Amino acid sequence: MPPTPTYQRSRELLATPLAQIRGVGPRLLQILAKAGLNTVEDALYHLPHRYEDRREIRRIAQLREGRQEVFVGEVLASGETFTPKARKRIYEVVVSDGSAQVSLKWFHYRKDWLKKRFCVGTRAVFTGEIKRFGPIREIHHPDSEILGDKSLEQVMTEDPMNFGRILPVYPLTEGLSQKVARKIFKQVVDEFAPFAVSPIPPHILKKQELLSLSLALAECHWPENPEPDFDLETGAGRARSALVFDEFFFLELGLALKRRGVVLEPGIAFDVTHKYTRPLAQMLPYRLTGAQRHVLGEIKQDMMAPHPMNRLVQGDVGSGKTVVALMAALIAIENHTQVAVIAPTEILAEQHFLQFHDWLEKLGLRAILLSGSLGPKDKAQVQDKIRAGEVDLVVGTHAVLQQGVEFKKLGLGIIDEQHRFGVLQRGILRRKGENPDILVMTATPIPRTLSLTLYGDLALSVIDELPPGRTPIKTRVLAESRREEGYRLIKKELEQGRQAYIVYPLVEESEKSDLLAAAAAAETLQSEVFSDHKVGLLHGRIKPQEKESVMKAFKNREIDLLVATTVIEVGIDVPNASVMMVEHAERFGLAQLHQLRGRVGRGAEKSYCLLVQSSRCSQDGKRRLQVMAETTDGFRIAEADLEIRGPGEFLGTRQAGLPDFRVANLLRDGRMLESARTEAFRLAENPEFLSAAKYADTRLALMDRWGSRLELASIG
Repeated sequence: MPPTPTYQRSRELLATPLAQIRGVGPRLLQILAKAGLNTVEDALYHLPHRYEDRREIRRIAQLREGRQEVFVGEVLASGETFTPKARKRIYEVVVSDGSAQVSLKWFHYRKDWLKKRFCVGTRAVFTGEIKRFGPIREIHHPDSEILGDKSLEQVMTEDPMNFGRILPVYPLTEGLSQKVARKIFKQVVDEFAPFAVSPIPPHILKKQELLSLSLALAECHWPENPEPDFDLETGAGRARSALVFDEFFFLELGLALKRRGVVLEPGIAFDVTHKYTRPLAQMLPYRLTGAQRHVLGEIKQDMMAPHPMNRLVQGDVGSGKTVVALMAALIAIENHTQVAVIAPTEILAEQHFLQFHDWLEKLGLRAILLSGSLGPKDKAQVQDKIRAGEVDLVVGTHAVLQQGVEFKKLGLGIIDEQHRFGVLQRGILRRKGENPDILVMTATPIPRTLSLTLYGDLALSVIDELPPGRTPIKTRVLAESRREEGYRLIKKELEQGRQAYIVYPLVEESEKSDLLAAAAAAETLQSEVFSDHKVGLLHGRIKPQEKESVMKAFKNREIDLLVATTVIEVGIDVPNASVMMVEHAERFGLAQLHQLRGRVGRGAEKSYCLLVQSSRCSQDGKRRLQVMAETTDGFRIAEADLEIRGPGEFLGTRQAGLPDFRVANLLRDGRMLESARTEAFRLAENPEFLSAAKYADTRLALMDRWGSRLELASIG
């Protein structure tokens, strides 16, 4: 065993290009590069996605359904067949070992190659997942090793790397077989895994009882004597846990230092005189809930402190985050500073502007809208007013983050629907002023594992109480053929003096889509279905003033049925609306459907949400709609959304500014994340961490993982 190198030497060795590995020629190098594998380190972290247990060769009669099995058989029949049901050709090989038969099938294949390989009488070792269709057992696209004239014992002796052990199965790119991949990765693991050194402080590794990095990497690729907790399907076990902890630890250490960096920086210590917040509270048509008051108290404490606030406010649909944000804005304004409110879309920005400027006007304050669709002349005028300090509050999209937008004195940045903005955008907003306070809001309930990853550098407040008088919403999924049932329910509600929404995914027909369009539907619904009632239309292409007048007309009950696109996802509060019907509901994400449903159930009357499912709805789509029908709990919905779509898609785009995960999985490894976070935050609070020599490797690794994204020059 070679002596353990220093972390610095380990980094150099693991940066060895794969071109230097024996057997990796130019063609193979190209194939590996296509999979993102260029260095020894890339190969070491390209872990198997499952394993095959080839320690036991079974008789065909003993093969277990749903399991990966290994068996020897002789080809009885081989050839192309046509399946009338699927209306396509497949290649089928029937194999027997005397105890029973099994059918092997290929759906994508080179006919000549298979015909030559599996002649009648050929003996081979086959590996694959056993499926059963009636009395017939079959395997799709099995792995195979031709025995030729050799006995099984001979082959197992000659090729110990592929038989008689647990084998890794790698995620592959085109042109690379499992056999070649195993050969390359085995060589890399044998030669370089011993040089892998963990930069996590030894006392943490010991406390968490983690395997050494070199042993963990070797075990993940080639499990020699797997422990009882080793899982063939996922590879979950002590070895993978050590690698997961490593990734989570450095993610959370970076977030802990970002948070600590914010705390150490000087900020604005605001005075709270209630100059504007008290008059606003008196104007509101309701009392703030206990949860709103509690969260407001936390925000006030942060704003009065001499360093920048960095807080996330999470609250379900309709919990009243907007009012809390407005109160925070008024504290900043009464201290003669400006406020920036940033929303992810123009529609959301416009809605916030309509809400905010209404209240600010009554208080004698000035709000302005800055969106990407403004012409150059209008944009320049808006920017001049912001720079001169003529406006108290600016509402806009990411246009606010662009160069050229300068504030006279920015005191508070409010970011709405944070999961669409990354860590980097928060940093840009902070640089628009001298360390302004940052308040982040989301109505998308975020599972705890995800919020620890995305918002590890933020303090968390939760508005976990809905305003009084809310009634539970009954949700039903309707097939397209049952749309009339939905219309009947809407008519019944309208006749009782209540109001309804019908939401469509698009504004007008597009050639590529057969979706019902809001504009066309509004005309048809008015003339043919709801001729006795007033139908209104709201979509993203209507001018802000027109949009405001439609919203007001609906609120004042001058419109009975509002046909809309997702413009109404956030912002309209009409307690008299009792039905929400969503067309092509499967086209919307769970979080979006939850937001839409939150537009009803705001009054004392029983409310309904009807989700119309198209005939071409996918299995995932059906699962999403089923979740909506089963629960109104935002956190349960978010968990389900995360399970169905996975973290990447759940977030919309990959979070800018966060390091990538190569091994960790947020769904599977939540518990590990919690313990890694605890250790990372404890280390970040240690005054020695940024300077002591014993932590030099950990600091170096942190800079490797985060690069310049940490914005903390004191590390290194």
